[in-house]
Amino acid sequence: MSANRVVYIVLTSTGTYLSKLIQFYTKASMNHASIAFDPELKEVYSFGRKNVANPFLAGLVREDYSSPFFHSSHCAVYTLTVTSEQYDQMHRLVGDMMQRQHTYKYHLLGLIGVMLQVELRRENAYFCSQFVSYVLGHGGALPVRKPAHFVTPSDFEKTDILKEVYRGSLWEYTLKSKERSVRKKAVSSIDRVKAHII
Repeated sequence: MSANRVVYIVLTSTGTYLSKLIQFYTKASMNHASIAFDPELKEVYSFGRKNVANPFLAGLVREDYSSPFFHSSHCAVYTLTVTSEQYDQMHRLVGDMMQRQHTYKYHLLGLIGVMLQVELRRENAYFCSQFVSYVLGHGGALPVRKPAHFVTPSDFEKTDILKEVYRGSLWEYTLKSKERSVRKKAVSSIDRVKAHII
């Protein structure tokens, strides 16, 4: 029997014009969704800005939460426990997509489709929560029971399948994660030294 792994769903509020536009429709505080494969949120993926200074240049991105763009962001972090096989399937899919990163576009038209409840297809194009739902579905993990093209960030907040582990400043979360990582490495080093002495 394979050991379980954890994937992280990160919802953020960045305060951008697009975020405010989505918030106007959804009435939700968090309007951007990402998927992460580590608790420190160093390996985070979504569909969003490729250049923080240019909102019109968007697509598949690996997000860097140490960037000043996220310093004032609020977030909610959720965990989903999956099998090792499911984790590997999702991780492999995202890795394959990142190999062809330049071919993927942000699906702005898809957001209109959500509002109208009509699927508006565009090849190699996703909006953030659609992408997260698609990746989870590829691994056989479906916390939101609706088609990926209709999933909104707030849907992840409403499901009981995900476990909320943090809500607050994204900057504070990443800072605390760094501190935990440093302490863990220090303890590991001490244990290795003790093992040598013994």
